[in-house]
Amino acid sequence: MDGADGTAGQPGPAERSHRSSVSSVGAREVQLKPKHQPYKLGRQWPDLLLRFTSAPDDDVALDEPSLQFRRNVFFPKRRELQIHDEEILRLLYEEAKGNVLSARYPCDVEDCEALGALVCCVQLGPYQPGQPAACTLREKLDSFLPAHLCKRGHGLFASLRSRGAKTGTHEQGLLNAYRQVKETSSGGGIHEATPGALYHAYLLKCHELPFYGCAFFHGEVDKPAQGFLHRGRRKPVTVAISLEGVHVIDSREKYVLLGLRFQELSWDHTAPEEEEPILWLEFDGDSEGTPVNKLLRIYSKQAELMSSLIEYCIELNQAAERAPAQESVPSPHSPADPLPSPAQRPKLQRQGSVVCSRIQHLSTIDYVEDGQGIKRVKPKRTTSFFSRQISTSQGSYTVVQPTDSLEQG
Repeated sequence: MDGADGTAGQPGPAERSHRSSVSSVGAREVQLKPKHQPYKLGRQWPDLLLRFTSAPDDDVALDEPSLQFRRNVFFPKRRELQIHDEEILRLLYEEAKGNVLSARYPCDVEDCEALGALVCCVQLGPYQPGQPAACTLREKLDSFLPAHLCKRGHGLFASLRSRGAKTGTHEQGLLNAYRQVKETSSGGGIHEATPGALYHAYLLKCHELPFYGCAFFHGEVDKPAQGFLHRGRRKPVTVAISLEGVHVIDSREKYVLLGLRFQELSWDHTAPEEEEPILWLEFDGDSEGTPVNKLLRIYSKQAELMSSLIEYCIELNQAAERAPAQESVPSPHSPADPLPSPAQRPKLQRQGSVVCSRIQHLSTIDYVEDGQGIKRVKPKRTTSFFSRQISTSQGSYTVVQPTDSLEQG
C-alpha cells in the first residue's frame, strides 16, 4: 500500500487521482509508491503471495501479476468531483463500472438499475421512444447490470425458484431507469448529455456507496454458533478500507456485515507464532439492551497491511484537518457553484439495503475489565482493550463505563 508521502518534486499520496498497482488473477493487489519499480516487484511477487495470502504453492508458482492503472486510494472524493478532464473522468468511470458489474461494490437493485441506465446512455445514446431498446438491453444485459441480476436459470430448481416471479423484472427496471435519465438543458432546449457529464453523473452516484474507492483485502470471520455441530465455522469476507472508515463485506452474499467510521472504532493486529494473523476491530454495541463493547476477529495474512492502512488513513485525515483551508478560496478554473460535500449528499437509507450493517451475522466477543479475560460477558471496564484509536475528543467512540449492576455471564 502507498504509505508514504511523495518524494521531492513529486506530489504527495493524495495529490494524484490514479496510481499504478500490481495485481494477479487471485485478486491480490498492491498499490505502488512512486519509488517502486514494477519489474522488481514482479520478481518478488511469489514471496509476497506466500507472505500475505493463503494461496496453495502450485497457484503461487503459476500466478502471473499484471500492471494496472487504477484510482488512487488516498484521493479524496470531493477532489474527484472537481475534475473536468474527460479522459480522466472516463478512466474513473470505467473502473467504477467494472467494480459495480463484478459486484465488488455491492449495490441495491434500484442503484444497479440507475447506474446501468447511465451506462446505456454512454453506450447507446439517449433513450429514443419507439426504438427497440428492450431487445438491445436484453442482448447486452451483462454490460449494464451485475451478473447475479442477469442470470437466467434453467432446469427444475430454477423454475421453482422463479415461480410466481415476473420474468425480465430487472430488464424492465433498467429500461424504466433508462427512460428517466434527464438530459442536460440549455436555453430552453434539450440536448444530448456529453460523455463527460455522464461519467460525472455515474461517479456522483457511486459516491453514495460507502466503499467507493476503497482498498480491498481478503479474510475470514467466525460464523455465529448455530448449535454444537456448527461451531468453529468461518465465512469469507472482503475488508474495504478508505479515508472514511472500514467496511466488512460478505464475499458470497455481497452485502455489508459491518461498517464503521474511524471515529467509531479502535483496532490492532496480532500475529502470534504458528498462529493465523488477526485484525481486531472494537466498536460499541448492545446485548439485550445493555451497552457493551464488541470485538470482531478478522483472520487474514493481510492483517498487518490492513492495520497499517487504517493508521495511515487516520494520519492523512488529521493532517488535512490541520492544514489551512486553501481549497475554500475559489480559483479561476473552479465552478461557480460550490460542490456539495460528502456529508451533504443523500445517503442510502433503505431498510434492508445491502450497505446496512448486519451485525447479527457476525460472531463477536465481549470482554471483561482490563482485558484480563476474554469471554462472553457484559464487560466492566474503564478503558479500551486497544490503544490504537482516534482520541475520544475527536469522534463518537465511547467505552462502557463500569457499573456494578451489570451481571456477568
